[in-house]
Amino acid sequence: MANMIDRTHYLERLTTAIGRSPITALLGPRQVGKTTLARLLAQGRPTTFFDLESQPDLRRLQNPEMVLSSLEGVVVIDEIQLLPSLFAALRVLVDRPQNRARFLILGSASPTIIKNVSETLAGRVEFIEMAPFGLSEVGVEHWRALWVRGGFPRAFLAESDEDSAAWREGFIRTFLERDVPQLGVAIPATAMRRFWTMLAHYHGQTWNASELGQSMGLSDKTVRSYLDLLTGAFMVRQLQPWHINIGKRQVRAPKIYLRDTGLLHGLLSLPDWSSVLGHPRVGASWEGFAIEQALQVIQPNDAYFWAVHNGAELDLLFFRRGRRYGIEVKFSEAPDTTRSMQVAMQDLALDHLWIVYPGQHTYPIHEKITVCSIADLSSIG
Repeated sequence: MANMIDRTHYLERLTTAIGRSPITALLGPRQVGKTTLARLLAQGRPTTFFDLESQPDLRRLQNPEMVLSSLEGVVVIDEIQLLPSLFAALRVLVDRPQNRARFLILGSASPTIIKNVSETLAGRVEFIEMAPFGLSEVGVEHWRALWVRGGFPRAFLAESDEDSAAWREGFIRTFLERDVPQLGVAIPATAMRRFWTMLAHYHGQTWNASELGQSMGLSDKTVRSYLDLLTGAFMVRQLQPWHINIGKRQVRAPKIYLRDTGLLHGLLSLPDWSSVLGHPRVGASWEGFAIEQALQVIQPNDAYFWAVHNGAELDLLFFRRGRRYGIEVKFSEAPDTTRSMQVAMQDLALDHLWIVYPGQHTYPIHEKITVCSIADLSSIG
């Protein structure tokens, strides 16, 4: 594996966004490479950096309008979620005719957690979400390492599985002990770790607040707030259910996935390939990995799952140019069509269904169903 992974496509998107929007928000989990990308963008152009984790920079921005109004070129503000009051100042600045700066704000919390960002900066900000490494970046031949270690750069590029596991444990501890309190949430690190670990065991299942709440001795509302916090910090994906009027009792709760399988395996104490393969949740882990990789390739505006109580289900449903497509994930060397897939094809009127599996070959098994190797995911996009 290379020591550095080229993330050119993010740099191109960032360059385009900076050119057309007064404010660009580059969002994504901590340690995913946002600051490195911003420094690459800065090369060869006038740029001013502010890091809100730096006390001197924080003090410099106590009067943001005065400090920022005189700047030109690109102004980068890192960890913007630590100073939400800046959004109102940015709106005032970019609306001034004499403004000669473009603002790049970096954050490790989603717009739903950064209070009022969408309303405050409506029409002025372009959002780009930066994910951990994907298959297209590391090379499809490294899918096993990406699945086991996850896509955080230091976890994936570590010298050994042991080093990777140690980095991920440090990341989890730092997130719980420092990042969660910085978001203004007073949750004891031990309680949040216990909840996060329980979510790891529920990975790939539909959300059940009362079941999780009872096992932790907490109310439904409290565990829901924990879930929303981890979702807003890009740690968890809530895949929403799709409903159609077919006269069947459909599942209406979201499915829960830890977005990075490396962190999932860290929470489950699975440091390497053999321990992952031997775990009872290996199929669920594979499902989450394949779904995240597919979403990076497809980049749909919206994605869903679909399920009927005690009946058929579909792991991923997405739309493109008015057509409906489905993805079913199987941890099997030779997947075949099932009754559930046939029902999903019919009830959802799918134009095509792909069965993603860990094997080497991609081949059709029906005129509208293709068995797709994880290495060929780009063919779906």
